[in-house]
Amino acid sequence: MQFGGIDPVFTSFKTAPFVVVPVPYDLTTTYRSGARRGPTAILEASSHMELFDEELRRETYRIGIHTLEPIEVDARGPKEMTDAVRRCISSILSFDKTPVLLGGEHSITLGAVLAMREKFHDLSVLQLDAHADMRETYQESPYSHACVARRIFEVCPLVQAGIRSLSAEESEFMAGSGVKTFGADFILDEPDWMEGICEHLHGDVYVTIDLDVLDPAVMPSTGTPEPGGISWRSLIGLIREAARRCRIRGFDVVELSPIPGIVAPDFLAAKLVYRIMGYLTNPPV
Repeated sequence: MQFGGIDPVFTSFKTAPFVVVPVPYDLTTTYRSGARRGPTAILEASSHMELFDEELRRETYRIGIHTLEPIEVDARGPKEMTDAVRRCISSILSFDKTPVLLGGEHSITLGAVLAMREKFHDLSVLQLDAHADMRETYQESPYSHACVARRIFEVCPLVQAGIRSLSAEESEFMAGSGVKTFGADFILDEPDWMEGICEHLHGDVYVTIDLDVLDPAVMPSTGTPEPGGISWRSLIGLIREAARRCRIRGFDVVELSPIPGIVAPDFLAAKLVYRIMGYLTNPPV
């Protein structure tokens, strides 16, 4: 299934600047499972979008979007799955394409970041998330979804936004770590919140979006929905500003856990992916 259900003339790997990578994996999910169904739900919803972007006033798909077959799940554990994602993204980057991962649980992001860091040595990561994901280990694994930001921070600078849930261990570590963390209340209450976050971004950036960053009123379809999230407009506004200031080299949208009969969250995720592609095609000025 091709993202957007677009005409095959626009899906050639050779000419498409964007390569969509479905990763149907949720082995370390600890509350509500189902993120493995997220990629299929996003792709299905994308085929029902209007391909004319009303904000950008253009049909982004015409630049070319290629969708790979899903990465085969490695059931041995999250370390092996991280390696599989890393190999896939490294291959995509060797062709100077922009990878777009569809999750799946958040642990898959580490593989993408490791591959990106090999190519872009000044890489930093913007994490949009309800959860800090800063545990050293969780359920005896350092590669759990609950540890992904800690592993990322070990290899490159990290800026977090939308955080509103963390453990005592994470709070203690983050207080002296140098991680730039902005809670959801900062976004909701501070007039200059966007400047406050984006001033820490520069150069080459990878964006990882855990959909639970959004308020569960508009995004109930996540494994651990946290109250007090941000809005659609705040989310796309922040990404738009990041695209204006930086070179976004790749991104992912993870943790969609579809609820049967409720398709609005699936559609939101698909439109978010498409909108970000539009921002990267012609960065805002």
